[in-house]
Amino acid sequence: MKEMEPYRDRWEADDPHANFKAEVAAYTVTDPLPTLEGLSRATGIPVPCLVRYVLVKWAASGAEALLAMTPIALRQMREHVERAEAVGTDAARLEAYAALRQMVAWLEVGTDGSD
Repeated sequence: MKEMEPYRDRWEADDPHANFKAEVAAYTVTDPLPTLEGLSRATGIPVPCLVRYVLVKWAASGAEALLAMTPIALRQMREHVERAEAVGTDAARLEAYAALRQMVAWLEVGTDGSD
């Protein structure tokens, strides 16, 4: 198997997959392994299993739907806030805060913690 590498190619403007190819080229510039390695260290899940998880989750989501949606985590965060505001109590807002705090902590896993 070939090592993961950035996608570098040329395509015609009328290529029916030009937008997707441009997106693949843009997203593959960055090496995902440092993030996955950090996540692996934090969770104890081997990197190959995390790679498989990411690929299967993406494929199961449906590429067209995934490209058209906002990120799932962002949508979930918004829903916590909207529920709390709909209830309108301090207890509901604290519950939303706790959920958001956990989500932010999860999103930070895999980073080196520096700004």
